Amino acid sequence: MPPPSALPRARQSRADSRLPQLLDAAAAQFAAKGYQAASIRDIVQSVGMLPGSLYCHFANKDELLAAVYAEGVRRISAAVGRALSRHTDPWDRLEAACAAHLEALLDRSAYALVVTSVTPDSVPALAATLVSLRDGYEALFVDLIADLPLPARTARRTLRLLLLGALNWTPNWYRPDGRRTPRRLAREFVQLLKAPLYQPSAHASSSAHS
Repeated sequence: MPPPSALPRARQSRADSRLPQLLDAAAAQFAAKGYQAASIRDIVQSVGMLPGSLYCHFANKDELLAAVYAEGVRRISAAVGRALSRHTDPWDRLEAACAAHLEALLDRSAYALVVTSVTPDSVPALAATLVSLRDGYEALFVDLIADLPLPARTARRTLRLLLLGALNWTPNWYRPDGRRTPRRLAREFVQLLKAPLYQPSAHASSSAHS
């Protein structure tokens, strides 16, 4: 999870009962129309609020987007964390994390669509915030790949980027009616990495970050 300091701050406490509804409505509008086309008026009207009421929580639409993105990242992180808690073997943990990541992206929820469609380049004012949130989440995979028994020469950073790139591109070609479930895809992705790289006798010291 990203550190608390990296998360956008609402102007009022998240204990406000209207805030979850507002975030859900914003996520739905951003996912359906895109960030630029979604209007504050449409977002607040869908939860029975006046346009000016938004500013009791967020300074502007950028801040609202940051909060939606952060919630999307939090949900994916939580799903991966739950999956990891059931495994101890490094390869099994990586596969479980990949499966949970894919399941979160492929459920096509509004939050997942925002996380996959909004990039730092598309909202320059939020670039630093979005990169921080993304990097906080990807730190999970830094640790997972660092724990793998791989040859000392392995470029683990490149391996991580390769794997995450494959996972994150999956929603662009995945067919829900096909034979490959997210779990099966995760197994296949990890096996493609493991087959040429796995060294059962590799010393623990080879698990250091590259």
